Amino acid sequence: MNKKIAIIGSGNIGLSLAKGLVKADFAQAGDIILTRRNINHLKSFAEAGFVVSNNNNQAVSNADVIILAVLPQQLNAVLDEISSSIDSKKHLVISVISGVSCVAVREKLGDDVEVIRVMPNTAIAIGQSMTCLASDNASDENIISVTKMFETVGSVVKINEDLMTSATALCACGIAFFLRAIRAASQGGVEIGFHADEALKMAVQTAKGAADLLLLHGTHPESEIDKVTSPKGCTIAGLNEMEHNGFSSSLIKGIKLSALKAGNLYTKES
Repeated sequence: MNKKIAIIGSGNIGLSLAKGLVKADFAQAGDIILTRRNINHLKSFAEAGFVVSNNNNQAVSNADVIILAVLPQQLNAVLDEISSSIDSKKHLVISVISGVSCVAVREKLGDDVEVIRVMPNTAIAIGQSMTCLASDNASDENIISVTKMFETVGSVVKINEDLMTSATALCACGIAFFLRAIRAASQGGVEIGFHADEALKMAVQTAKGAADLLLLHGTHPESEIDKVTSPKGCTIAGLNEMEHNGFSSSLIKGIKLSALKAGNLYTKES
């Protein structure tokens, strides 16, 4: 990328991204500036060659790409702090802050600043995030560049910004939904005779295998389900029992309710 990147607010997401960028050779550690109020927390990153600072203005001045990764309640103060150092001709601003629109960021930094809104999920910590991004004014070149940036820590989908709350429900809350399904499967395993640790290991790997089948084969879930269901067999009996008890409909309803809740929360935040 040959550009300097400043990550303002180097918490879990910011640090996971920084590690991913270097691991994928997208950027050198020396080209990434990490800011945090207490830089003692960044000691190991400084030792690894990253630039660390508690001066946001200086970090912005020395960078080309600004990644805003502070808590939502800290954002306005940070935007006020760095606004004088932002140059719309030089800087691209990326926000990973939940519920904050591109327009809200530009209101503080200037209408001509290119802003891209990005929403990773917690699997960014292991380089397996499902990241959604949106912008209403960024160039195609910058969209492509930011897509490649976040592909270092998982998969990326570009969406319309008005779908960000829906993406929150499906991808961010969705991590919890699939984890709960795995937990339930492991509990079922205990009930049919396995020790808890065995059942969990078996459920986790089976879930991972199911997901990888779809990712690697590019197939639809039902086509893979057909391969494991036989007439009068045990799989179809189990599936039908789950459906009779609302398995699919409860998941759909949960995602819809989470999206509604996320939208209401964001309205209150703004």
